[in-house]
Amino acid sequence: MPQLPEAQTPTLCSDRIFVSDDNATSLIRQLHAAGTRVVLCITGGGSAAIGELLAVPGGSASLLEATVPYSSQALTAFLGSEPANYCSERTARAMAMAAFERARRYTAPGDTAPLAGVACTASLASDRPKHGEHRAHLAVQTLSDTWTGSLILTKGARSRADEERLVSQSVLNAMAEACGVPTRLPLALLTGEQLQESRTVAPPAWQDLITLKRRTHCQSGSAAPLIALLPGAFNPRHDAHREMARMGSELLGGPVAFELSLENVDKPLVDYCDLAQRVSQFGPEETLWLTRAPTFVEKAKLFPGVTFIVGADTIRRIAEPKYYGDSIAARDGAIEQLVAARSRFLVFGRTEAGELCTLEQLNLPPALRGVCRAVPIEQFRMDISSTDIRRRVE
Repeated sequence: MPQLPEAQTPTLCSDRIFVSDDNATSLIRQLHAAGTRVVLCITGGGSAAIGELLAVPGGSASLLEATVPYSSQALTAFLGSEPANYCSERTARAMAMAAFERARRYTAPGDTAPLAGVACTASLASDRPKHGEHRAHLAVQTLSDTWTGSLILTKGARSRADEERLVSQSVLNAMAEACGVPTRLPLALLTGEQLQESRTVAPPAWQDLITLKRRTHCQSGSAAPLIALLPGAFNPRHDAHREMARMGSELLGGPVAFELSLENVDKPLVDYCDLAQRVSQFGPEETLWLTRAPTFVEKAKLFPGVTFIVGADTIRRIAEPKYYGDSIAARDGAIEQLVAARSRFLVFGRTEAGELCTLEQLNLPPALRGVCRAVPIEQFRMDISSTDIRRRVE
């Protein structure tokens, strides 16, 4: 089994050089000269860093784009889906990955310049009282690693202008992290305040998935031909996943593997920190495939002849034209591709919002129903979801 990357908590390394230049000009010149191309996304707090970057000549050498999705609607549009919390480390990482993907789209084929997505989401002093902490979460996404930095500010100890300046300096330091520049601006932190940093370095196979040099990678277990596959985000993995795999193995007469796609149709790619956490939930004896296959048509092409183990809600989505641009013809074409790939589905009952959904209740196109097999509800029903668990935790 490939070694799982571990999150590292770096200290202030001796190769970091702190400068006292109040206007940060010397640092920004180094950023422009570093050769890394960056997309920067800031939700508001810390956005003064954009003006500072562009005030120093040479910004086009380092900055591909700077965007400020200030409203909740704008951030949702940038990410492709609504975050559970608009100011959190997880959201900062999602922003950085979305920014990194944009950087890749803006880069011409054959351009080998290093790319990075840099993000900051902050909750600072405002014109109305805040019940939560004043804080900033920063993230950097590159091809090789995911870096995060979180800073909790002493509430009421600074004006909004002072908090803004501190976070803007932190953004420039995050840019330095992204560009491999050792220079840092010193942060005027108060007693008890500390920038909490972590980094997850990706193995080469994960980097190949990001760049689409490969679309599959067997992370653990056996890469032998598959009989059954249980796809999921596993964020987090729970007992229903384990029981579905156990029952699937029993009903199908063979081992069940798991599949985790880094790509989702309406979200940024899974960052390395998140991926490491999800992968750690599987033992070395369990077969786990990592893919770049967000749809079942793409999964079927990668794993022809496999039986997919799914909930009834998933089969319902496969049959709904709204997921195909409201085109019945496109929906039917996708189902034809599933049938051509000899895909089959073992379908478990699922409870959503207090209502039970089973295969028998669904109005499916005949071609799709013909490749589905129901697990009797008296044998198993799934009343838990990763989304519900995540919401309770957050």
